[in-house]
Amino acid sequence: MKPAQIESFFATLQAANPKPVTELAYTSVFELLTAVLLSAQATDVGVNKATRKLFPAAGTPQKILDLGLEGLESYIKTIGLFRSKARHLMETCRILVTQHGGQVPRTREALEALPGVGRKTANVVLNSAFGEPTMAVDTHIFRLGNRTGLAPGKTPFEVEQKLLKRIPAHYLVDAHHWLILHGRYVCQARKPQCGQCAVSTFCDFKPKTL
Repeated sequence: MKPAQIESFFATLQAANPKPVTELAYTSVFELLTAVLLSAQATDVGVNKATRKLFPAAGTPQKILDLGLEGLESYIKTIGLFRSKARHLMETCRILVTQHGGQVPRTREALEALPGVGRKTANVVLNSAFGEPTMAVDTHIFRLGNRTGLAPGKTPFEVEQKLLKRIPAHYLVDAHHWLILHGRYVCQARKPQCGQCAVSTFCDFKPKTL
């Protein structure tokens, strides 16, 4: 994909969805961090179903700690890998309370020091909560980067770095959301909906024809 095509690609996505947001439900930075931590290998719909009950009861690090491990597990048991996620979240809450005054830190280093928080999760929080132009490469964005020719790479980090370099600066803050939504609903893994794709003109992928 050439630079002029990249500009048109994102201009088209922006025109269709001027203010994209994550599909995870949250009302605070801590709730966002929690939702993203719980979303690994789970759907946003499934996470939202669990947090819809969890957050009103325990929407701060201290209140999560007050629930205790078994109490927390009872709220998130419908989410995959809930036991390990509960342990990570409890320890994360403990660190937030003891080291950060109960607040979610704004630096990548501090975020990635939290249990269960890797580069992708940190990027989501930095982008969605703090408005930083980061690129959280999940399976959808990794697929799009390679399939479209936007940012081919063998690893999520390689795709991330290419996206940050190739996407025009004025689209970067929202690009993460546009790409995830496009991958989730249009450029799907098994059956890309090329016939319904508004940016197919700028894409390197050529679907097989019968």
